[in-house]
Amino acid sequence: MTALVPQALWPLRIRSGDNPESVRLRKYLTGTHLLVDGVEFAVGPSPRRLVWSRDKTRLYRYESTAGVRHAVPVLLVYALILRPYILDLVPGRSLVEFLLGQGFDVYLLDWGVPDADDRGVGIDDYVLDVLPEAVEQVLTCSSADQVTLVGHCQGGTMSAIYAALFPSRSVRNLVLLAAPVDFSPPQPGLLGAWTWLTRQRAVVPSLLAEAAGEAPAALPAVAVRAATRALAATPGVAPVLLALRDALVASEELRAWLGASTWVDDAIPLARRGARQWLRDFYRDNLLVKGELTLRGRRVVLSRIDVSVLAIAGTRDAVTPLAQARPLPQLVGGEDASSLLVDAGHVGLIVGPTARSRTWQPLARWLEARSGAQPSRP
Repeated sequence: MTALVPQALWPLRIRSGDNPESVRLRKYLTGTHLLVDGVEFAVGPSPRRLVWSRDKTRLYRYESTAGVRHAVPVLLVYALILRPYILDLVPGRSLVEFLLGQGFDVYLLDWGVPDADDRGVGIDDYVLDVLPEAVEQVLTCSSADQVTLVGHCQGGTMSAIYAALFPSRSVRNLVLLAAPVDFSPPQPGLLGAWTWLTRQRAVVPSLLAEAAGEAPAALPAVAVRAATRALAATPGVAPVLLALRDALVASEELRAWLGASTWVDDAIPLARRGARQWLRDFYRDNLLVKGELTLRGRRVVLSRIDVSVLAIAGTRDAVTPLAQARPLPQLVGGEDASSLLVDAGHVGLIVGPTARSRTWQPLARWLEARSGAQPSRP
């Protein structure tokens, strides 16, 4: 595919080692923001329908043309930050599209965008109230007994907490994609300075937590997007941008680049209490791996996880360093627990040029061996 893209356009593609910051840097250096912020670009293409909602949370079921062949449905649990369409980015670079083609019944949990009314919403509300109900809805819709939880980044951490608090209840498999578990490892990697500050109980996390939920996320991106749209409104500019965008989407690599460039600045704020819990209990005090995290008086013990576990981590991930994501299989109580290390960054792991061969296909093979066959219907 690279050979089909002119050398001048090589910066306009996702690389295996990409993290959000590297995508964002090239987005503005190459002027890609004019194409994705000035004119609309379609993301999340797979057909889906809403099957359940609670407050701002939405549960979607994707429509498969290949037919369901596996008895255990897959529930994708995304993070509370940014948008979940990175898992269904564009045709050809969509984990959702791939899993559907492999015969899985796929659902996505979208937490929604919190506002001032959600300041009191915390991690306990998501894990103890919303996630259990979403799991039950998936089982009802699929007529299944158990579900596979596939949690990405922060969504993986919350999925692991759920599996620890509800052992053997409705969950058959647990997959973590670039999900932090040990937030203060001895060698924290590229985020070492941040981890050191949080270990010292610095004021930085408290200040960030106070600000979370009070202002739109990614304020610089919001300002740039507004300026770009004003430029696009200039007579004669928008048709040029549209023509250039339409020419680029003929290539899968360029289409994926435009999608990732859209996603990287599409952030949402955290609810205030949830942000404070996340920064204090996880990053600062590292309570989860210590077995000291409690939600409404219930202690989270990872060794109580007794389902099949797969932890997938990128060796060049700057958001969730390898040392944070790798420990889970050694901490759970079940015998079927393993890790998959991929030479990729946080973005490249999911939608990079090698994501299909190095992440999606090994994941599908692992799931197929643990998901059973869909019973034939008369």
